[in-house]
Amino acid sequence: MLGLCSGTHDSSAALVVDGQLVGMVEEERLNGVKHTNVYPEQSADWLLQRAGLTPDAVTHVAYNFGPRRYLAGAAQALPYLLRPSTARRALPRAYSFARVHRNGRARFRQFRERFPMSRVVDVEHHLAHAVYALAAGIDDQDENPGDTAVLVVDSLGERVTTSISRAHRSRTGVELRRVHNITDPASLGYVYGAVTEHLGWRRGDEEGTVMALAALGDPARFRPLFARAIPIDADGFGTDTRLFPLRVLSHRWPRVSDEFIAATCPPRLAGTLIEQVHKDLAAALQERVEQVMVHLARRAREMTGAKHLALGGGVAMNCVAIGRICQQAGFAQVTVPPSPGDAGTSAGAALTVAHRLTGRLPSGAGACYLGPEYSRSEMSFRPRPGLTAVQIASPAAMIALRLAEGQIIGVFQGRLEVGPRALGNRSILASPLKPTVVDRLNMTVKYREPFRPFAPVVLADHAAEYFTLGQSSPFMSIASNVTARTIRTLGSVVHANGTARVQTVTAEQNPFLAEVLAAFAAITGHPVLINTSLNIKGKPICGTPDAALDCLTESGLDALLIEDWWIVKNSVVRPTVKAEPTP
Repeated sequence: MLGLCSGTHDSSAALVVDGQLVGMVEEERLNGVKHTNVYPEQSADWLLQRAGLTPDAVTHVAYNFGPRRYLAGAAQALPYLLRPSTARRALPRAYSFARVHRNGRARFRQFRERFPMSRVVDVEHHLAHAVYALAAGIDDQDENPGDTAVLVVDSLGERVTTSISRAHRSRTGVELRRVHNITDPASLGYVYGAVTEHLGWRRGDEEGTVMALAALGDPARFRPLFARAIPIDADGFGTDTRLFPLRVLSHRWPRVSDEFIAATCPPRLAGTLIEQVHKDLAAALQERVEQVMVHLARRAREMTGAKHLALGGGVAMNCVAIGRICQQAGFAQVTVPPSPGDAGTSAGAALTVAHRLTGRLPSGAGACYLGPEYSRSEMSFRPRPGLTAVQIASPAAMIALRLAEGQIIGVFQGRLEVGPRALGNRSILASPLKPTVVDRLNMTVKYREPFRPFAPVVLADHAAEYFTLGQSSPFMSIASNVTARTIRTLGSVVHANGTARVQTVTAEQNPFLAEVLAAFAAITGHPVLINTSLNIKGKPICGTPDAALDCLTESGLDALLIEDWWIVKNSVVRPTVKAEPTP
């Protein structure tokens, strides 16, 4: 089963073979275009090549949307003609939904041409999210049968924006049943994206920047406005279309109203001064989203009776809201898959089709290192102009030493991660003990806003010494409160709201990263590092050696490790290590 996310944003492909998720790749990591919407040709080709398959061997192509459901959405737009606040947008909405249906059917024809021996299957979008979240969460649990609540919150999947499902696991398989839907126009993802755009950042890309900015604002200023904009009720929540107008699937239609602008501030232009009003607006938005997410999680617990919660959808990338759920919703365990946004639905679609055919969920969905790796024979290190490359015998020890000295180092190791966060294989590492490291990272390496925090990675066995989360967080999905020791010694990883988006690591999950952390602890006494993605602002995480070398040459990185190759700019003093020069 080849799963595809294609034609909207965050294109990706995933492959299930004989009950195993063997790989998943986001196309942006290979073509260099962030959030690309093209058919994921390079990703699909790599997956088939890795599995030793030809296109004719694909039995099912699973698509992460159901185009027919958009046609139904077009018809359901007509009643909005009767409401004053939505009448102007009703017909454009209907037309836009019909256009998406038409485009989806055209993609199906293209898929059939590429894979002539396969059956093309559409998978409802929220089902794809839910199955992936569930399958990834099951991998993180014990083998005892039981129930899981699955909560998916995003901007829009056909007509659904929020869904709650109950998964019952028994020794014979898994049964997933939808118990509640919330439909558009009630949408947390729509509102968050609209405010992100209003504040001058890219919708669908920089919502995390708004989440970080929220820690610097006072939510009280706009708290009444967001209580009205996103009212909470027994079934979930709603959206006031007088403030956030009815959705039309076109960039030409604004997502905030004149009434919203009058009640808040004029739209901020990208790159202009960030004022207190912008911080307060972000704070009120974030506070309301956290409240709604906790309410939805509690509702999921009431409706399913489950002790474990699996979360998916783009809003599940709001790590502060996930942290609130862990604290307040009453679940024993909360899991988020490594790729909760739309890129992960390629895996979800393939997993869904496999489950329909066998009654069992394929294994491997809880893994995050599912993309390409590069052997020595595939990597040529004839130094680029201005670079020097040497091979080193003990890469982990070398990195730990240089990090302790204050260097900022890029790491390109093993298989490519899936998801929005680098998890050690395509990472930039730095010491959290150096007081200036955050400013250096933001100003000279990542080229991003100075208020944005950096996440810590910690050996799982020592996590409780620094963070209060009380559960594993292997995919850097949850903002945790911190201990007094962290505040006293590692303040650089603590955001202004007192939390840190922690990644916990074991030697089984990532042997190399665990070795680096242990070596760093032997030098400094702390098995904690700053871990951010190997990229600069506006570009995707580096998926190829060439992209990683570009990151080194275009940023203030001190060095780059690609497998056992240590690469520096010629102006940087070569490390004193036992090494062999490149041929």
